[in-house]
Amino acid sequence: FSCEWAAARFRFHPPRSHLAYALQAGKGGTRAILAAVQAHIITYLLFTRETECTHLERLCQLGCREQGQALATALAETLWAAGGGGRAVVCLVTAPVTTMPRAGCRASSFTDRIRLFEFSEKAAAQEFISDHINSFKGEGSHGVILFLYSLLFSRTLER
Repeated sequence: FSCEWAAARFRFHPPRSHLAYALQAGKGGTRAILAAVQAHIITYLLFTRETECTHLERLCQLGCREQGQALATALAETLWAAGGGGRAVVCLVTAPVTTMPRAGCRASSFTDRIRLFEFSEKAAAQEFISDHINSFKGEGSHGVILFLYSLLFSRTLER
């Protein structure tokens, strides 16, 4: 992955601003993934989330916690759909690898540390993502790459 991809994460505009519902997208290939997730975020915020605000207020009055919940819901929905409605796989980065790579292989500081978590219930996957939301939106998290890997493993390589 390029430096642009490595730096890509799910980052919202500032909470309680006119664009609090919107993900910030840089230039390049990650915008397509961000746009797809953005569609799920807006759907959740307008039609699923329980609130007494009007539609426009629903989008603009988001705090940091609501942004994280909207993102977790959008990611879980997308992974669940990729898994055919029967599974979701979430990829997270674990602690640094302490073993040496085999002869002829080179170590990757990122890919070699990915761990897979498989879920057979959408609610469990959403709760797990919500608990680990900073793995997708935190600075230096490689959040978009993690989500892309999660999509591939949820869909399965055979499908």
